[in-house]
Amino acid sequence: MISVVGSVNVDLAVRVPHLPRPGETVQGEDAQVGLGGKGANQAVAAARLGADVGLVAAVGVDAFGRLALEQLAREGVRTARVKQSPRPTGLALIGVDASGQNSILVSPGANADLEPEDLDEAALAGSPWVAVQLEIPRPTWRRALAAAREAGCRVALNASPVAPGLDLPDLEGADWLIVNEVEAAQLLRVEPTPDPRRALEYARRLTGCVANAVVTLGEQGAVFAGAAGEGHAAGRPVRAVDTTGAGDTFSGALVVALSEGASAAEAVGFANAAAALATTRTGAAAAMPRRAELEGHWPGPR
Repeated sequence: MISVVGSVNVDLAVRVPHLPRPGETVQGEDAQVGLGGKGANQAVAAARLGADVGLVAAVGVDAFGRLALEQLAREGVRTARVKQSPRPTGLALIGVDASGQNSILVSPGANADLEPEDLDEAALAGSPWVAVQLEIPRPTWRRALAAAREAGCRVALNASPVAPGLDLPDLEGADWLIVNEVEAAQLLRVEPTPDPRRALEYARRLTGCVANAVVTLGEQGAVFAGAAGEGHAAGRPVRAVDTTGAGDTFSGALVVALSEGASAAEAVGFANAAAALATTRTGAAAAMPRRAELEGHWPGPR
């Protein structure tokens, strides 16, 4: 089983001709309501690709919280460790432009109530792999890393979003670190780059605090470095309509492939394919591919 420790949001997404500038109002299409949040997204991505997934998270006691729990259950994600909070369920307001690029405003809500105490011994029981993101309070994700180490689990840490003051030593304990080129640059205090050769150098530098690092580069694919080897997995050519949730699809797919014993190159290639396919339709969790569909386009890691 894979345990995911992270956020749950409900997404309100609107397609617009272009993303608004400060002070500008842009009229868009009808709003779409769906499941989101980095924790929920990665849990759904992994579940759709065939993994047994449990989620440790928090939602509000409100209509959005009920909607989130219903959709998670429908996707086959275990929700016994999703606590209910008196605060509103997390909410993401998403604008998507004609090219598929997005702009996101997040209200954390109940996600802020996921506490270190929620990561007790039972929370990660029976999970050889744990996936963690940073869209929850810092003490909580730090505790998730420690609890996973104590339980002998392998950890995939998606260091997103990168908050001010976050330093590389904070990420120690992860077996795999997953960041995009902007997040890698933020952590290393350098300029972001879409160049795979420079990004590979960034990935190597990131392994100073973790065993393995992956830097995603959008249509350029992803690079990886560390104890499991290094290389560049090229991107998959698709016509992207919405990039929302592509990074979470990548993270969820990478953990699934690694948990199945795939090599680093195989796992990153598999994750690239899943993320690329997710961009060909709208939504976050709703756009994530299922295993049979993905392998119908590109072979799996095994």
